[in-house]
Amino acid sequence: MRAAALSAFGPPQELRLTEITEPRAGTGEVRVRVRAAGVMPFDVRVREGWTPPFIERKFPMVLGNEFAGVIDQVGAGVTEFAAGDEVLGYTVLGAYAEYLTVPADQIVRKPRDMPWEVAAGFPGNGQGAHMALSTIGVTGGDTVLINAAAGGLGSFAVQLALAWGADKVIGTASLRNHAYLRSLGAHPVTYGAGLAERVRDIAPGGVDAALDAAGPEALRASVELVRDRNRVVTVVAMAEATELGLRDVEGTRSAARLAELVDLHTRGLVGVHLRQVYPLAEAAAAHRDVASGHGRGKVVLAVG
Repeated sequence: MRAAALSAFGPPQELRLTEITEPRAGTGEVRVRVRAAGVMPFDVRVREGWTPPFIERKFPMVLGNEFAGVIDQVGAGVTEFAAGDEVLGYTVLGAYAEYLTVPADQIVRKPRDMPWEVAAGFPGNGQGAHMALSTIGVTGGDTVLINAAAGGLGSFAVQLALAWGADKVIGTASLRNHAYLRSLGAHPVTYGAGLAERVRDIAPGGVDAALDAAGPEALRASVELVRDRNRVVTVVAMAEATELGLRDVEGTRSAARLAELVDLHTRGLVGVHLRQVYPLAEAAAAHRDVASGHGRGKVVLAVG
């Protein structure tokens, strides 16, 4: 089968279209014929050489941890899915390929009217936003600050906070993405020096909770704005979070969490804006796009 794989860690051009052996579904697993795979900052960091303990440093390495496709093999012990089912799900590695195997408890059924590329953009960033907002306890009536609100995770977080009843969501983004944030229901502000003052202009009564996906400067402004530090988290500025005494994002990805997001999509409360869809052979270009830190919405690979 074809896969976008690494033969070594390094720059984007290390991602090359490669022929590798098709996997077979084991006990408790299904094999999915992948139609689309999301591209995340996590994948970029692994390609560059960051390998947490749960990732084996073995080549060829196929990246990609969110996907959508059609089940074509069902392993022993799997009763809730069958060949032909359209699904979306999550993994750690392996999604930039024509086939992957995954435990059956890491997938959910795809709604028929959900496009493949949109479905592939749900399992990673969507669950990341869900866990982050759950950690800081976003609920009805809150004023919430989302830093890097136009990106893949930030766009989800804006919509999810509003779906959970937040009274006001303030999102930081470059000026060219302000109209997009307004379309999601957020109040946009620009990055950079004076951020706290600009946020106070919109929310004179203060900010109840903040999620940072931008970096140290935005995180420090968030701490200045939010009264309770237990209601501030970051997904990027980990060293600064430790220095400031902030909590980590809590929770793990799960089929139940993913199913909740899919239900919100079916009800029209959350969606995925596709920034760009690249063919599998252009995975390197997709990585460059994500690593740029610019643009709005989600980058996805069309596989099938």
